[in-house]
Formats: sequence, C-alpha cells, structure tokens
Amino acid sequence: MNDDAEPRSIRALRRDAARRRDALIDAAATCFAEQGYGVPLETVAAAAGVGRATLYRNFDDREALALAIFSRAVDRLAVLVDPTLPIAQTVAAMVRAGTGAFSLFARIAAELHLDDANRAAFQALGGRLEAILAPALVAAQRRGEVRDDATSRDLVLALRMAGSLVLPVMSDDEVSAQIETGLRLLFAGLRPR
Repeated sequence: MNDDAEPRSIRALRRDAARRRDALIDAAATCFAEQGYGVPLETVAAAAGVGRATLYRNFDDREALALAIFSRAVDRLAVLVDPTLPIAQTVAAMVRAGTGAFSLFARIAAELHLDDANRAAFQALGGRLEAILAPALVAAQRRGEVRDDATSRDLVLALRMAGSLVLPVMSDDEVSAQIETGLRLLFAGLRPR
C-alpha cells in the first residue's frame, strides 16, 4: 500500500465531512428562514442531502445549528472590516452583507431556548463580533468620526439596528436608502459633541 494513500483518504473524508457540515448549515439557514425555527430537523437534514444521524453527529441540537449559522455569518462579516475606511462605510457594507443573517436572527431570537452552554456560546459570538469591530472603532475615534466613549458593543448594536431596517422584499435602491438613512441617524448619536 502506498504511504500517501491513507493520508489522502483521510483528507478526502475530512473534506466530505466539511461539505456535509456546510450543507447542513446552508439548509438550516434556508429552512429556518422559510419555515421558522421550529422546522423539523429531519427536514433540515433532507434539504442538506444527509440523514438525521449525520445532522446529530455534527450538531447536538437546533441551538447548536443556529449558532453555527451565525458563527459563519460573523466569519463572513469579519473580512469586511477595514479600519482605513470611514466607519459608516464599513458598517453599511456589513449590514448589506449580513442582511440575511440579521433578519434570520430577528426571526428566531424569540424562539431560541438556550441552556447555559448555548447562552455562553452566543454571548461569545457577540464578543467575537465586538473584537472584530474594535480596530475599526479605534481608527474611527482617532479620525473624530465617533465619540471616544463609544464601544464595540455600540457598533454591534448599530449593526443589528440597521440590519433590522432591511427587508427581503426591498429593491437594491430601497436597501441602500434604508441603510444610509438608518446609519445617518445612528451615527448622529455616536458622533462627538
């Protein structure tokens, strides 16, 4: 047997497992958005093209699945943070890119039943988003765009607030107008006085 055969097969298995996990996250986001947070997990598994056992090998419960959706959304938003850009531009780009995640979070937040471990995981995710935004905030404070006492948590709240203004039925022009107006109002409160 070739020495490289086993490592290649292991790498292939890991790639397949990662693809199945990603398919489950995609399917859950779609199912939760279309059918609500209470959609049967069997429906999520079927939409991902996997069995129920595969779903439970990857996620302990529906809350862990929701956490994975939002964790991936934070990963996608992180690449948009550029401290050299005006903070309103950075936040606008994040709102536009995260619209689906923000609306999904708003839709299922009331239905989340978090135990202590999942609550801690969601809080850690919020902390991660705050840490991602921190360099942009510091740069914006140096440029005089926001008050010195503004925090990364304030920016996360601004993101969530602006994200809630965007609806799936809006045209691109309407989305742009909503984001611009919402951020203008939000950042008026964050500007130095």
